[in-house]
Amino acid sequence: MNAPAFRAIAQLVAAHARAWPRQVAVQQGGRSLDWASLDAAVDRVAATLQRDGVRPRDSIAICGANSIDYLVLFLGGLRAGAAVAPLPNTALPQQLAGMVEDSGARVFFTDASVPDFATRAPRIGMEDPDALRAWLAPAGSRPRPVAVQPDWAFNIIYSSGTTGTPKGIVQPHRMRWAHVARAENYGYDADAVALVATSLCSNTTLVAVFPCLAKGGRVVLTEGRFDPAAYLRLAQRERATHAMLVPVQYQRLMALPDFDRHDLGAFRMKFCTSAPFAAALKADVLARWPGGLVEYYGMTEGGGTCVLEAHKFPDKLHTVGKPAEGHDIRLIDEAGQVLPAGEVGEVVGNSGAMMVGYQNQPGKTREAEWHDAGGKRFIRTGDVGRFDADGFLTLMDRRKDMVISGGFNIYPSDLEAVLRGHPAVAEAAVVGVPSETWGETPVAFVVPHDGAPAAPELRDWANARLGKTQRLADLRFLAELPRSDIGKVLKRELRQFYLRS
Repeated sequence: MNAPAFRAIAQLVAAHARAWPRQVAVQQGGRSLDWASLDAAVDRVAATLQRDGVRPRDSIAICGANSIDYLVLFLGGLRAGAAVAPLPNTALPQQLAGMVEDSGARVFFTDASVPDFATRAPRIGMEDPDALRAWLAPAGSRPRPVAVQPDWAFNIIYSSGTTGTPKGIVQPHRMRWAHVARAENYGYDADAVALVATSLCSNTTLVAVFPCLAKGGRVVLTEGRFDPAAYLRLAQRERATHAMLVPVQYQRLMALPDFDRHDLGAFRMKFCTSAPFAAALKADVLARWPGGLVEYYGMTEGGGTCVLEAHKFPDKLHTVGKPAEGHDIRLIDEAGQVLPAGEVGEVVGNSGAMMVGYQNQPGKTREAEWHDAGGKRFIRTGDVGRFDADGFLTLMDRRKDMVISGGFNIYPSDLEAVLRGHPAVAEAAVVGVPSETWGETPVAFVVPHDGAPAAPELRDWANARLGKTQRLADLRFLAELPRSDIGKVLKRELRQFYLRS
């Protein structure tokens, strides 16, 4: 399939305003903007940024909870030709200060959830209507036209920090446009209603929001912390057609006793990405939630993406699917040599959706790249996997999370799968810790259901089902697993907690 010719997404808002001026474009709670109002608001922001000296290819930063104003500011920055750095409001003040500085933001927009700290960029309170109005140019202001180019930076996404200090991942307009092109396959159109319950600071959210806007659909933002019951009521009332959720959200939704009482028949497609999605949970979603289910496997850095259309391949739920059309995904060994089918190796990928690099970190960018014999650039995922005979990719684990015990490779995901097989286990995570005898040894953290056996008894139950080299040295109960904003288990924190205890 040939991709549609590139268009700047912020300019498509203007086209939709001409085509459907009174059709609702974005809503949250009792507030909404139609396409004409959204376009005018985006123009006003872009004109104000230009007034304040923000030039094409400069950057702005936004930090706060999801809101209509957040989305307007994001689109206004894009229309002015600036890159947008959407920052996590859960980060520590010193981390946020570092991100603002690293991004080179000329203006920093925040809401009340963001603590005070010093930045060189002027700070504008977006939750305060008076402050925002005082900053904005007069209503009706129009920006100077900017001819946005595909290779310009669209956004700078800061990594979740699951493996260390967050890095600024610079994604070009070309990459976002590739996501719009992919949406052609999944029912996005002017009648689509995308229900958004993940943070606008994450790539997970943006891969769903911008395709919907680009196709003229309606974006519905949830309010406050994720509430499964409220989410289902909203999905039913708004006749939602599309959703992007992370696995832990699917888990909480499917566990609601009254899930099946909701009318979710308007759904065309549901998506999942960002963290391991258990096969049993996929099967439950397929069985009880109308519409298709698509899992994306890839990185915020881009490179190769695998797509599992679970509704079409119910016998492949243990995999993350096949490489997307036009995506070149290979497996390499420790020496950087390409491995044949059936072998286990690190996943690397090339596609039209790839980051430019890490902001201000050329050395880290080079570490993230691998080039084949012909010089073709690939992004290294750090994940270990194997292709089956049908070309579907099964992930083993993060390469850095693999435990090497007594010379044997142990994949935590294998041990976690065994633990989840016990009816008293709600969630499980396995990490490697130092061992004088074996170099490393695996330990488990479990979120138990009521009535679970004692931790040593559960460990013995698991070890009876594991190979001799895989056996758990210890098992601890936790009320919840530490997670990033988009649901990834923070194994680094688990490892540090264990070593401190």
